[in-house]
Formats: sequence, C-alpha cells, structure tokens
Amino acid sequence: MNISTMTTTQRTTDGTTMQAITQDRYGEAEDVLRLEEIARPAIGDEDVLLRVHAAGVDRGVWHLMTGLPYPVRLAGYGIRAPKTRVRGREVAGRVEATGPAVTALHVGDEVFGIADGSFAEYASARPGKLAPKPANLTFAQAAAVPVSALTALQAVRDRGHVQAGQKVLVIGASGGVGTFAVQIAKAAGAEVTGVGSTAKLDMVRTLGADHVIDYTRDDITAGGHRYDVILDTGGHRPLSQLRRALTPRGTLVIVGSENGGRWLGGSDRQLRALMLSPFTSQTLTTLICSENTQDLQALTELIESGQVRPVIDRTYPLSQALEAIQYMRDGHTQGKVVVSL
Repeated sequence: MNISTMTTTQRTTDGTTMQAITQDRYGEAEDVLRLEEIARPAIGDEDVLLRVHAAGVDRGVWHLMTGLPYPVRLAGYGIRAPKTRVRGREVAGRVEATGPAVTALHVGDEVFGIADGSFAEYASARPGKLAPKPANLTFAQAAAVPVSALTALQAVRDRGHVQAGQKVLVIGASGGVGTFAVQIAKAAGAEVTGVGSTAKLDMVRTLGADHVIDYTRDDITAGGHRYDVILDTGGHRPLSQLRRALTPRGTLVIVGSENGGRWLGGSDRQLRALMLSPFTSQTLTTLICSENTQDLQALTELIESGQVRPVIDRTYPLSQALEAIQYMRDGHTQGKVVVSL
C-alpha cells in the first residue's frame, strides 16, 4: 500500500455512520433493498463528500437494482451482485468534505448532480459530475434534474439538433425525461407536440407544449402530421410507425424503450435504428447520456431564466425509498419522484 492510499484510507469515516438504502443482491425492490446503518463513504483525493438533502428516482435506479437487462451487469456494475451497495445517483446537497486535489468546490457549497449511492445521508461524488445548485430551486427540485434533464438536453441539442421553427414530437412527454424535453425544445424555439395519456395532457400543456396527442385515443401518425424531430422517451412503438411520422429528412432520437426483456430490454429497437440509419434519408439515432458539469451548468441557465422547471409528482422519505422506486416503475408518474432526507 502506497502513502497516498494509506492517507485516503485513514481519512475515511472515523467511525461515523449514516442511514442508507443498501442492496447485496439483484432483485425487485421489496426483495433486496433495506434501510441500514453503515459507515459514511470514504473519499479519495479527487472526490467530495456530500451531505445529501434529496435524491432523484430515475429509471436507472430500477435497472441497477434488478440487474436488468443483463448487459447492465456486463457494463461494470457487477455480474452476480451490485458493486455499489447503496442505490441512487441523482443528488442535491451540501459539500461536507473535499479531497486535497479538489479546488472547484468547497465545504458548504450547495450542489446538484450525480453521486455514487445518493439514497443515503452522505454520498461520495466527483466534482466533474456536480454543479452549483440553481438558486431558484429547493434541494428536492434540484434532485429531480440531473440524469433526466441531462438526457433531455443532450437528446434535443446534440442528437436532435433542434432549431427554431422546427416541429418536434415528444413521446412520453409527461415522464421524467419527457417533461424536460418539452421545455428544452420550446426554449430552442421549436413547435412542440407532446404525447401522453388523457390524465396527463393538462400538465404537458402547462410545460409549454403547443399541441398534445392522447395516445389512448389517437395515433401519432393520425392526420398526416410530419415532424422534423421525434424524441421517443417512452413506449415501444415500431420503427416503421415512427418513421411515418418523420419528415423525409427528419431525425428520430430514441432515449427510452422498455419491453421487459431480460436480455435486451428494448434496446434491440435502438440497435435496429442505428443499423437502418445509413440506408435512409432520415437520421435514426439513440443516446448514451454524458454526465458532466458543463451541461449541468447549461441546465442551470435554463432553469434560472425560467425556461425550464422540474416537475415533481411525489416526494418520499428515505425510509420509503422502496415505495418511491415502485411508484416510478409502475409508470404512473407525472414528472419525477424524489427521496427527501
């Protein structure tokens, strides 16, 4: 063991503990998650320790909890059991301590972003995945932003290349990613149509959608409407149907697809889209979200200017994190679910 490693180890927790939602094997929430008293996380020279005030519940929490689809395990999260015992990644809180190599953040700073194990009173994070909390948001509101809003921003800006005057269709407009996608596309000057169920359409309108489609009554191709960009954040519509709703040179961005499959989980449609794209005038693409400070700061600008706001459906205490995940998993949410500490 070298001197640097010894120093980090000695700096860990000094016997201090915390409450956290832990997991030692893959499975459904009621089977594997528990509230436990454990040691605070150690931080390395380039890490910060956060006092967590709120944690967002995104779809990735369920995937990492269940280890499904199976490629999730092959991506480095643990083959037989989760490598990270504490669940949760979206976070908002205050900096409690910093490693000696950290210069951008200081103790007491209010931040939001991505952390390892945010369903806990304390979490370790890298400064490159954090940014100052938007001044006009509470901690709970800020925790609803990171993963979902980063995904929406990068889908709209980097994959969809949405421009002013374009017609944009957001499928799953009432969900965690969709609520942000509607607003970010509107901020870019697009004419936005949001797709959702009957009970959720009023909320989608409040986000600024110019038009709404009730998917329980109407097909997205009804009326012959064509869109320059389609952002598919939910459901599992066939590529043929999505392409019929695109203009001849339109862009389809698939950022969500759940069909319950244990091996591909819906990603087969994304793979087919990527393989087909070179052979058509339409651009068919997907997205792997990049978690970085610069884009969190871009979101802060949109939020503080009033162009984007998080929508919180429900807030749960840490002791009810199981219920929070289950409620999100069942697909009835309007916006985001948050765990508040």
